[in-house]
Amino acid sequence: MVVVIVQARMGSSRLPGKVMKNVLGRPLISYLLERVSRAKKVDKIILATTSKTEDNVLADYANSIGHDVFRGSEDDVLSRYYEAFKSIGSNDNENAIVRITGDCPLVEPKLIDKVIDKYIDEDMDYVALTPDFAEGLDVEIFSESLLNQAFNEAKLPSEREHVALFFHNNSKFFKMSRVENDVDDSHYRITVDELEDFGVIKSIIEYFDKNNLKLNFKNIKHYLDTHQEIFNLNAHILRNEGLKRSLEREVENGF
Repeated sequence: MVVVIVQARMGSSRLPGKVMKNVLGRPLISYLLERVSRAKKVDKIILATTSKTEDNVLADYANSIGHDVFRGSEDDVLSRYYEAFKSIGSNDNENAIVRITGDCPLVEPKLIDKVIDKYIDEDMDYVALTPDFAEGLDVEIFSESLLNQAFNEAKLPSEREHVALFFHNNSKFFKMSRVENDVDDSHYRITVDELEDFGVIKSIIEYFDKNNLKLNFKNIKHYLDTHQEIFNLNAHILRNEGLKRSLEREVENGF
């Protein structure tokens, strides 16, 4: 069984409530869940949010459009994943978990399937994308046994907050691989962490809806290339800034 767990919450420090911000009358989380639902190799989708009251609106909305919701720790995201997966009670011996974050509303269904295929075909423990994909297309998959090990052994606060960090910190013990991109798209940013990011995503969705265009990355890339004023809105924002802040805090606290 392949289970997609989408981590999302309302309490983002940089852009609070981002996953429920509306574009064309729909919250961003609905675009993300719809796109994940179009992946052909996915068996189940769970929205994993926190048990905080502020996330009631997110949980209620996901339930209202037919998606399963698990609620757990805000800071220990690794435990939230572990418990969300355990909540389905699967007896399958070959379970895999796909991790997608709520700040990627334009994630590519075909890319999700491509990551899953590589994981299965090459008998990997973990597969992700190379860094030359656009930020906002992020997809990674790992085995149930790897999730169990990380849950039991991860000690660093950064490893509890960033689900896959334990795997990378111990990569010599696992079979890990990446899906490679044909070109370097790392300068494109279609994630939502800052207000400028939301402006870019809003512009993309509205333009594609108005012109009845297929919303895939090939077309998004062309749109950004031909609308530099939109591309430039968030071009200055650093990639993976959240992880960098977590690692800096650990150094400051003596880990």
